[in-house]
Amino acid sequence: MDKIEVGEVFTISDELDEDQEVEVLAKVTLEGTDYVAVSFLEDVQAESEEDIDVFFLKIDEDGELSAIETDEEFDKVSEAFDEIFEEE
Repeated sequence: MDKIEVGEVFTISDELDEDQEVEVLAKVTLEGTDYVAVSFLEDVQAESEEDIDVFFLKIDEDGELSAIETDEEFDKVSEAFDEIFEEE
């Protein structure tokens, strides 16, 4: 997989194995690991003022997306993205 860039749209499978299109909203690198904040494409396109659900995913060494496993890691990533979104 190529490097994932902000604005890119791709498909992930949810818990029910249904494909969902998501758009990359932001990207951050912490301690050598890349993370992306994504949201469902239909939520982004709706552009409503309601909060859209944002998910954080880790990009592993192979360029594949994977879940964030620990609460500590999640908190660290969440904090980093909060700072990015506040700047916008």
